[in-house]
Amino acid sequence: MFHTSSFLDVKYLSFNINAYMTFLRTLIVSVLLIEGSWVYADGSVSTLPFGLINASQEHSQEHILEFWGYHDYLGSENYSDTLKLRYYNPLNIGDWHGTARLDTAYTSNYGPQQANQSTGTYTPSYAMFTVWGGLPSWLGNAGARVIAPLQTPGQWAVGPQLSTSFRPKNSDSSLLSDFSPLTRYMYGFDSKAAPGSTPPALVRRLELYPTIGINLSPSTQIRFWDENGINYNSAGGGWFVPIDAMVTHRVNQNFLFAVGFAKQVVQTYQQYDWSLYSKLSFNF
Repeated sequence: MFHTSSFLDVKYLSFNINAYMTFLRTLIVSVLLIEGSWVYADGSVSTLPFGLINASQEHSQEHILEFWGYHDYLGSENYSDTLKLRYYNPLNIGDWHGTARLDTAYTSNYGPQQANQSTGTYTPSYAMFTVWGGLPSWLGNAGARVIAPLQTPGQWAVGPQLSTSFRPKNSDSSLLSDFSPLTRYMYGFDSKAAPGSTPPALVRRLELYPTIGINLSPSTQIRFWDENGINYNSAGGGWFVPIDAMVTHRVNQNFLFAVGFAKQVVQTYQQYDWSLYSKLSFNF
């Protein structure tokens, strides 16, 4: 006799296998990029297509402080507003060069399905710490992220990440600014909830950022999938695929502002319907 539960188990397993195989393929390609240039049998070194050069080890030595604001529509007249402080600090350990990033977020949720019905009340949401970098001979960066909950419900999450970056030789005069793909896998644990309530499901999420930057002028860019990437829920299956675009404008050497918008086009893994966001960025 055919059992529905058996069918669901097989379907669930196939979703997980697909997710892990996608992450594994991305991991292998990224490791090959990190290890160095491709070398042929005659000793010649391959060149990148489209006149691109590898820029993954061009780490900024400036400190960057950013103020972010997000307005997300979750569906069914429910909204979430987030204020975020983000700080980038250069890291140099011998020949290894990288970046450390710290995020803290305060969130206000409101709507008919939210416990808090009034806007303007922000509570601590989470803190996030990310480190990435590489050696001069690498064609990519390796790193990791840790997320700590600052409220209940919430959970701890950790995950490795791999990234690289390519740009034209003359990026200032080219339409393409850069192509900077990143992949990350987040693994949640130690889920917490208020007494008498159900803890949130643990995160098992593959994150893909096929980031592309386009020069609109010497000081203005439009960047796709820079802030909001593609997610796959390997715990229960389902994809979240948004169209994400952010316009950035550098006013001077020390100040940049940006406005962005993301809209889901595939949401079998629930995230948000649309998101409007902006940032103020200061270099020093």
